[in-house]
Amino acid sequence: MKAYIFPGQGAQFTGMGLDLYEQSTIAQELFEQANKILGFAITDIMFEGTAEQLKETKVTQPAVFLHSVILAKVLGDSFQPEMVAGHSLGELSALVANGVLTFEDGLRLVSKRAMAMQKACELQASTMAAVIGLEDTLVEETCASIAGVVVAANYNCPGQLVISGELKAVEEACEILKEKGAKMAIILPVGGAFHSPLMEPAREELAAAIEATVFSEPTCPVYQNVTASAVTDPAEIKKNLMIQLTAPVKWTQSIQQMISDGATEFVEVGPGKVLQGLMRKIDRSVTSSGAAI
Repeated sequence: MKAYIFPGQGAQFTGMGLDLYEQSTIAQELFEQANKILGFAITDIMFEGTAEQLKETKVTQPAVFLHSVILAKVLGDSFQPEMVAGHSLGELSALVANGVLTFEDGLRLVSKRAMAMQKACELQASTMAAVIGLEDTLVEETCASIAGVVVAANYNCPGQLVISGELKAVEEACEILKEKGAKMAIILPVGGAFHSPLMEPAREELAAAIEATVFSEPTCPVYQNVTASAVTDPAEIKKNLMIQLTAPVKWTQSIQQMISDGATEFVEVGPGKVLQGLMRKIDRSVTSSGAAI
């Protein structure tokens, strides 16, 4: 079975999407539509902007979403997913790809998500850190032993776990984890504590927007970050998406479950090759590649 996977924030690069725009009238129409929905010319920043401009929250998330979703649309009849999953933000791309959300509704939710997360980040000093080379349980136990808010946020692949929380708590966790043998425990250049309890204000804001959006029957199962299992019921998909911002991204578990359920080939749809790199660390027995037009 063929599975399509969609990257999240951090996959962006300067010039992203320009090749799609130049090669496809479908892409041109969708990019222009996106400019109108967002109220600014995101194409100018994607195609010609600097890395700093692309890092702005209101730009980054829609940019990665647009690259992924428009690439899937441009693939046309060759795009026939039997299962989909997306890493964090990428879950919204996956939900457009399997017909749960329209392009327009997906983009509006991504824009709302980005703004809500930005606001939540400004409420207190918070961050995320990558921990390399330790068992998940040891990282989880260490986080639980610290007085401040710090939790496991992204289970990216075996031996790579991202933690998230209050700045001082994350810094303390990093020091303890290094003492416990982590090859690396390094603060990431992110705006705040994504996928932690500190995102609760953003979750509430996004949940209201999700509640007001129509979710349709999917064409194939989506393996959601929150459950790491196949979901096809629109009401359940909606509920899981509402809690995604404060819950961990169970990426390793999702990929392992997809393989267990019959996935033999994974295709990354969107900018960069981050997910292909993680695939090789999760399970080398299946093939992974990037989608190309």
